[in-house]
Amino acid sequence: MSTGEARTVGVLPRGFAARVVVPGSKSIANRALVCALLAEGESRISNLPDGDDTAAMLAALPVLGVASRVEGDALTLQGVRGRPSAGEFDAALAGTTSRFLCAVTALAEGTSVVTGGAPLRGRPFGGLLAALRELGARVDAEDDALPARIVGSVQGGKVALDADVSSQFVSALLLAGPCMRDGLVLRLVGNAVSRPYIDMTIAVMERFGARVSEDAGTLSVEATGYRSTQIDVEPDASSASYPAAIAAACGGEVTLPGLGETSLQGDIAFRDILGSMGASVFVSGASTTVSGSSVGLRGVDVDMRDCSDLVPTVAVLAALAEGRTRISGVGFIRRKESDRLGDLADGLRRCGVDARVTEDGLDIIGGGAHGAVVSTHHDHRLAMAFAVLGSVIPGVSVEDPDVVTKSWPSFWTMLASIRS
Repeated sequence: MSTGEARTVGVLPRGFAARVVVPGSKSIANRALVCALLAEGESRISNLPDGDDTAAMLAALPVLGVASRVEGDALTLQGVRGRPSAGEFDAALAGTTSRFLCAVTALAEGTSVVTGGAPLRGRPFGGLLAALRELGARVDAEDDALPARIVGSVQGGKVALDADVSSQFVSALLLAGPCMRDGLVLRLVGNAVSRPYIDMTIAVMERFGARVSEDAGTLSVEATGYRSTQIDVEPDASSASYPAAIAAACGGEVTLPGLGETSLQGDIAFRDILGSMGASVFVSGASTTVSGSSVGLRGVDVDMRDCSDLVPTVAVLAALAEGRTRISGVGFIRRKESDRLGDLADGLRRCGVDARVTEDGLDIIGGGAHGAVVSTHHDHRLAMAFAVLGSVIPGVSVEDPDVVTKSWPSFWTMLASIRS
């Protein structure tokens, strides 16, 4: 957890042109790391990001009994053939890592403890832990929160899971499924949130030889184990939304190499949303280029249930746009790293923006923004989103700016390079 002093963003010049190399997707990287560590044989994962979430997963590898070596931005690791070692794991503030580790350690023989920092211990785990119990693990966790004491080994079988709390619960179980003795039949109850992340999980699993089928809301995972492979992690679409939004807001141009016509990531939707707000978006086979409009941005009405990590980006653009923006479908993000509805709206109001929390989203009327000191609430996405606002509005200062290390440690350096 960072405690750095507030950082004043500084307005960027209009009409700039920049090429921004975005770190690899932490979501793809952590899924690939789980598949590789559970696989038979040696795998190689390149373009690994250097954020805190990935670091937390890498720190778990030796405890799980995985031998690995780093070569530049690539990692080669020898899998454990579906039988990790038990141990104690501190996921810091990494929600994805902690949930994946709960499922992975349920495959181990012996007792494991998964914990994390105070904000992570306040996030929900109940649905995932209950499912692991039904599948044969013994789990002890006060109020179904971290720290969780997990005794394997889980055998698999059939289980139902409420999928409207976190897609990470679904992904964690799916990732462990090929290594369960009886495989996994997972029935999703309710309307699954962030469905593209579940699809991403399945796509990565299939790269490592898993077989997953779906019928009428039930996902079936065969007990195939994983085979080793090589995978190059594509740039993180969620992170790419910030420099793209800066270009849209400042009337500049940003090219994002590596984010071409195809992507595993649901948050590539930032391209369509920015386009609907008035930005110019050009997509080639190898990159995306976003340019600001000479007539400015306009408000939109958008359901972001499947791309909720983009809510802070769209919200700050809405503050700079003409008219009203309604963001819906995202009531579940109140229990992310922060309350991404209440805390985001509070920061916008501090900056003079008319922002209101609704039952399942935000209602924002653009215009009137001014400088202010805003809190990140230990949330990397709030920090980077308010940096977008500060790139246009003078005097915006971001508290705890180093929280960006969770996903993009060099974010502020990137922003400075655009200014220069």
